Amino acid sequence: MHRSVQIDGETLTIEDVVEVAYERAKVSIPEPVKAKVNRSRRVLEELLEKGETIYGVNTGFGALSNTIIPKEKVRQLQVNLIRSHAAGVGKPLDKKVVRAAMLLRANTLAKGYSGVRLKVLETLVEMLNRGVHPVIPAKGSVGASGDLAPLSHMALVLMGEGEAEYKGEVLSGREAMEKAGIKPVQLDFKEGIALNNGTQLMTAIAALNIHRAENLIKAAEIAAALSMEALQGVIDALDEKIHKARPHHGQALTAKNLMKLVTGSKLVRRGEEAAAYTGRPHDAYSIRCTPQVLGAARDAIAYARKIVEVEMNSATDNPLVFPDEGVCLSGGNFHGQPISLAMDMLGIAITMVGNLSERRIARLLDENLNNGLPAFLIPPQAEKGLNSGLMTAQYTAAALASENKILAHPACVDSIPTSANFEDFVSMGTTAAQKADQILENTEYIIAIELLCAAQAIDIRGPEKLGKGTRKAYIIIRKAAPPVREDKPLNKDIENIKQAIQNGALTEKVW
Repeated sequence: MHRSVQIDGETLTIEDVVEVAYERAKVSIPEPVKAKVNRSRRVLEELLEKGETIYGVNTGFGALSNTIIPKEKVRQLQVNLIRSHAAGVGKPLDKKVVRAAMLLRANTLAKGYSGVRLKVLETLVEMLNRGVHPVIPAKGSVGASGDLAPLSHMALVLMGEGEAEYKGEVLSGREAMEKAGIKPVQLDFKEGIALNNGTQLMTAIAALNIHRAENLIKAAEIAAALSMEALQGVIDALDEKIHKARPHHGQALTAKNLMKLVTGSKLVRRGEEAAAYTGRPHDAYSIRCTPQVLGAARDAIAYARKIVEVEMNSATDNPLVFPDEGVCLSGGNFHGQPISLAMDMLGIAITMVGNLSERRIARLLDENLNNGLPAFLIPPQAEKGLNSGLMTAQYTAAALASENKILAHPACVDSIPTSANFEDFVSMGTTAAQKADQILENTEYIIAIELLCAAQAIDIRGPEKLGKGTRKAYIIIRKAAPPVREDKPLNKDIENIKQAIQNGALTEKVW
């Protein structure tokens, strides 16, 4: 067990989400948060005692909101809501995504605007800490009113219904809760809609995507630096004077990182030397413009982080109770448009990263473009023609890059009406987050292929000529995948390097 993560509805970070999702850090509720939650509940109770009509508390939902629910049926209303909205389909979400969504749902309740009893929040946190993970189908959310279907599957288990994974076994929700020693909650007024109304699934995926993207961009810089050395590239393009003249933060940082990686290299050249050697004083765009492209991606990821961390610490259910003013107001904070736009931007940015990498892969393998390296990096001792070298690794990269281009089509510009046209504009935020996740997976493979090809080229050039940073990277790559001395299946080598990217082994040791 790692450090404890406290939820207060205000200060949760992406790093906290990663700790809970991946490392099963314990979650705790500070005493002041408990007081806020209790106060919110008391105010809601007082409003109902005054006879106020409150959406989702004593009315129907969506297009049925004009139906008043009798006092004696308001509890059944909440139970029916969760049961009827648990309509997701498809494969179950990964456990780490489920844990992240549970944490974010708890953090939203901790803000003290949801009007639930404290026991609802405490039970959700207890499920996290004891490892009761609801089985949540991956598909079924249009992103407004938030992630209704997925969060309803989560809430079912809190009620002792549905299905959950506990200690590696899928059980009924009731059995999983019993084995974990947790008493299910009988929902009271407002509590069903407080659990399933919000953006927690899309935001959970988004938070994990950002963590993954920030690691990937560092790996992409390592791959670019190795390729630059393998192709005997021109380092003039990394000069800080160029990047101060166009002061985008990401661009300058990427240029600085690349220069740091190739410091001490005997393979890169200055412009005058390159002009004498090749007749050209600079490189193709896929090498020369790496700071501009990866830097733009860095800036897009930074934007997405800012949006997601705001959303993680927001009240996104409806209606919201404002204890200081003594009112309960209905609005639209459940709408996932901020996350949808941020995840589409992230997906587009990572698609660019993959496209750039694929172009360098093609360059490394083409004997007409790779500054004297053998065709397809067939090792000198192997017979050309009889051996194909790394030829088909580029096919795979091209396939993944092309798939990314399709996936990069923005979901945020789509909408389809629901609830008899009452909920007539939706965000598709969960679709955007899930697409970005697939783009990240594909691009990790593309970068792995570039690292495989660059390392093969470096074997021919001479690893002893590498820069300080790239030398470290080369050693890690060669531990994951030995040099290709004759034709062999490449899939395991690619998979091993991809794992080193994804688990941070590459970036942590190089940086």
